[in-house]
Amino acid sequence: MESSEFSARQSAYLERINQALEELLAPGLHPMPPEYDQVRQAMAYSLSAGGKRIRPMLVLEFCRMLGGDPEQAVPLACGVELVHTYSLIHDDLPCMDDDDFRRGRPSCHKQFGEATALLAGDGLLTLALEAIAAAPERAGTDPLICLSAVRTLASLAGLDGMVGGQTMDLANEGRPVTEETLRRTDELKTCALLKAACRMGALAAEAPPEQLKLAEEYGYWLGLAFQIVDDILDVTGDEAVLGKPIGSDAASGKSTYVSLCTLEGARRKAAEATDRALESLRRLPDSAFLQALTRSLLTRVS
Repeated sequence: MESSEFSARQSAYLERINQALEELLAPGLHPMPPEYDQVRQAMAYSLSAGGKRIRPMLVLEFCRMLGGDPEQAVPLACGVELVHTYSLIHDDLPCMDDDDFRRGRPSCHKQFGEATALLAGDGLLTLALEAIAAAPERAGTDPLICLSAVRTLASLAGLDGMVGGQTMDLANEGRPVTEETLRRTDELKTCALLKAACRMGALAAEAPPEQLKLAEEYGYWLGLAFQIVDDILDVTGDEAVLGKPIGSDAASGKSTYVSLCTLEGARRKAAEATDRALESLRRLPDSAFLQALTRSLLTRVS
């Protein structure tokens, strides 16, 4: 795929996703007296902080490339991003990773206070379910597809996915862990939500079981590569570009692929996971955009 074509599609997806997210938190939809509007403002603050929007982009692109109408998948894409953003707010809290900055500006709890940040995360999680449940009315999405999408998202964002991974991540702090334990942690903490995004996009296209399986395989390997690159950037990254302090993993006593496998070893593992992700894509139709996206994430600097 030509770089200009890739950039144009990526920009179009970003514009559509951001528009849909803004609409979900428009003040007119959630009328509250100004003195009680702080939680909605905190939700919008975190949601508008930027980011790559990789997860909702995966939903829309999997739907498109497997023959569906991406517009009907927009509420599903929003649902994934709302869950991702809620997880970032909670991860930054003092009781979790205790990070003061996110994407170059104060974390939600530093801007609005811990209680409001906690409620903002809760609000984003419940808004995700509302957005998907309302998709038949708002986007003409098949109700059965929405039901399957909610089940997928709830499963892979909960105890058997992202929440379980964060639990392991916290328990791993300050003690040595094996590479096998680290990989299992990352499978749940990072890979699960990316798998959910890919599967939800495929569900929106009413893809057959074999394509659903390939979508999940791709999400798994992409997630593993993404997390390993995150570990690398925590050592080699530029704080101004990352928008958050570097070296936080070592400071909190976390084992990473860099600490367990060396920097060069981590780079090899990220490249191997990327190759596995690309192998899954090559067995799917019209995957040039996702192949380009996958390669770009291996060499990202933020």
